[in-house]
Amino acid sequence: MFRDDLFAGSRVLVTGGGTGLGRMMAERLLGLGAAVEIWGRRGPVVEETAAAMNAAHPGMASGRAVDIKDAAAVEAAIGAAWDEGKPFTHLINNAAGNFVSRTEDLSPRAFRAIADIVFHGTFHVTQAMGKQWIKSGSGGAVVSIVVTWVRTGSPFVVPSAMSKAGIDAMTKSLAVEWGRYGIRLNAIAPGTIPTEGMYARLRPGDTDPTAKAAAANPLGRVGNAEDIGNLAAFLLAPGWVNGETIALDGGGWMASANFRDLFAWGDAEWQEARDAIRARNKADQAQRG
Repeated sequence: MFRDDLFAGSRVLVTGGGTGLGRMMAERLLGLGAAVEIWGRRGPVVEETAAAMNAAHPGMASGRAVDIKDAAAVEAAIGAAWDEGKPFTHLINNAAGNFVSRTEDLSPRAFRAIADIVFHGTFHVTQAMGKQWIKSGSGGAVVSIVVTWVRTGSPFVVPSAMSKAGIDAMTKSLAVEWGRYGIRLNAIAPGTIPTEGMYARLRPGDTDPTAKAAAANPLGRVGNAEDIGNLAAFLLAPGWVNGETIALDGGGWMASANFRDLFAWGDAEWQEARDAIRARNKADQAQRG
């Protein structure tokens, strides 16, 4: 679909690049000649993924353990890239968090756990990167991962829906404000592209969520690494697309209501879901060191 050297000479920052969609996009860009730096909160995961990428693309991948909720840490890490003579040319805002919950059960801390990463963290990275691009006059391109819920809203994931809607607004706003600096911003709203982390917190206890998602989709399938990797590459490559949010879901957002089936859950099912999500969170926290 693309020339193998499309991104030769480019350096792409991918937040949340150690796993899931971030890793899928990073690996696709590596295959198109880009150098990639992945960020994540779990240092061992970032290191392991970068090593695997370098095994396939020697010397082209690096990683840093960065918590994007910390604006000062973000500024320092991006400044370090320029100081090291390795400025970024592109950014993928992928780092996120989410879980299902009845909104009346949410604590302020639970709400902040999502909003601080998705809403505040994405802004911290985008602003810090934009300042460097504006200062250097280099221009740049940003792709942010949002959700189709920015168009429809969604029950049981209100913190994510609110935060992602903010990123959608940021994309449109900065596309206009920063276009004069040669900076383009676009977003992708993926449908179901199976990752373990997604299912652990959004479909806890579901024995076959992939088959259900495929059956409900107009095209009869879920997404894959090639789907999201190719769209990210298209939007980051030189072009005239700016300020757009593109749904990548086979038309699924027009055909179904997200999480509507969870209306059937009672207190016992919600308690089981909370227990499963907490167990997964503890396992992830143990890897952050």
